Amino acid sequence: MRLENAVVGDVLERILSAYGFTMQKQLSDHLEIAKSNVASWLARGQVPGNVIVQCSLDTGADVNWLVTGELEKASLERVPSNIHGKAVYDEIMANGGKPVLRRILDAYGFSLQKQLCELLNISSGTVSTWVRRNYFPGDVVVACALDTGVNLHWLATGKGNQYKDIVIESSINSVPCKNLAAGVLNDAGVWEANLSFISCEVIEPAFITSNNCAWIVEMSVHEISNGRWLLGIDGKYDVYDITLLPGRKISVTNKGTNFICGADEVKTAGKIVLTIDCNF
Repeated sequence: MRLENAVVGDVLERILSAYGFTMQKQLSDHLEIAKSNVASWLARGQVPGNVIVQCSLDTGADVNWLVTGELEKASLERVPSNIHGKAVYDEIMANGGKPVLRRILDAYGFSLQKQLCELLNISSGTVSTWVRRNYFPGDVVVACALDTGVNLHWLATGKGNQYKDIVIESSINSVPCKNLAAGVLNDAGVWEANLSFISCEVIEPAFITSNNCAWIVEMSVHEISNGRWLLGIDGKYDVYDITLLPGRKISVTNKGTNFICGADEVKTAGKIVLTIDCNF
């Protein structure tokens, strides 16, 4: 188990950091235990699993960070609680025995105690003792949370959801929409779309529509180059294919026109990223 490989001094420092304590005495006072108990953890080479569980539930610190120092000190998605400190400890200890064993088995997907014993290399008598004495095996609870990713609050108390809520950052973009009609760009609300399918990064997108075509335009680009552009010519806008020519000249082409002019004679409104043709 990763808990056995943890460096006790580092684990203790992370627990103090999670609580915002600087001295071991503050921790012992908070847990309502003798200061000598904390010193004994260092001598024994292991912080009790019950203390790690309580710290995670008290502070929201990620149990994996507390034990291993890996990842950032993230907050758990946990059930809001008005109890802290000794009250949390009492609740944990009141949820020992058969109920916590059942949750551990469920978290691992086991149906038999024998499977858990084989995984952890412990005797069946040890597990039977948990049940008989209504014991809370804090070290095993921590190891199970690290192994399976289940919600520590659920594993320790049976409250809340088995798995932490996963917050998925929305990839839907609200893109300004404009309608191009007779050379005039008219505001047409907002287009909701996921632009992750576009291979290039679009910083300032706009969705331009016309009677039989639509375009996604990068409005932050104005330095003219080869490609398809939304241009303003004499105050009228349209989409054109541009080819750079010597002497700051450009070839301007679309379905209705083809001409050569100076690059400074047109207004670049944005570069076309994607063209959508209507086939009806």
